[in-house]
Amino acid sequence: MEKAILSRINLQLQDTDIAQEYFDTISDLIDTQEVQALKKCSQHLATSRFQHSLNVSYYSFIICRKFGLDAYSAARAGLLHDLYYYDWKTDEDRPLEGTHAMIHPIIALENAKNITVTNPTIDDAILHHMWPLKTSHPSTSVGWIIQAVDKFCALTEMGHQSLFRVSRSNNLLSYCILFTFLFTM
Repeated sequence: MEKAILSRINLQLQDTDIAQEYFDTISDLIDTQEVQALKKCSQHLATSRFQHSLNVSYYSFIICRKFGLDAYSAARAGLLHDLYYYDWKTDEDRPLEGTHAMIHPIIALENAKNITVTNPTIDDAILHHMWPLKTSHPSTSVGWIIQAVDKFCALTEMGHQSLFRVSRSNNLLSYCILFTFLFTM
């Protein structure tokens, strides 16, 4: 654990008040073998599921803290929202039948409950973070923030890596594809 994407704050050093407060919120979870195993799982391009979850957790924590919402539940739900281990890009090893968007929140919540005590806010945020791809939407403010931050982080992770790849390439086609993608969203 070092930084959330686009952040200047090194969370590992815990040398700012916000980094210390955030780390205190997730310290019992971050080093568990279940959460650490997410480092071996690919999520978005070269971003690990661990890094993606850390990104969602940190930014959800910041937003909820800023607006006086339940930052504790936001940080924990963000870290645990994708706590599953199968390859979502294939059908291999899926423990439940159904589409990835429908089943992985159920699996993530079950896995979360196996390593920590959750609360209704955390449960709601994990179960409904795939809205609108899932038919049910969050019922808490924290849940709405988690699902929005999840989408923002996914796009940022993919866009950041695409920009890095394009910046290292002299290929005009790469630039055209990137700008087409950005302007059609």
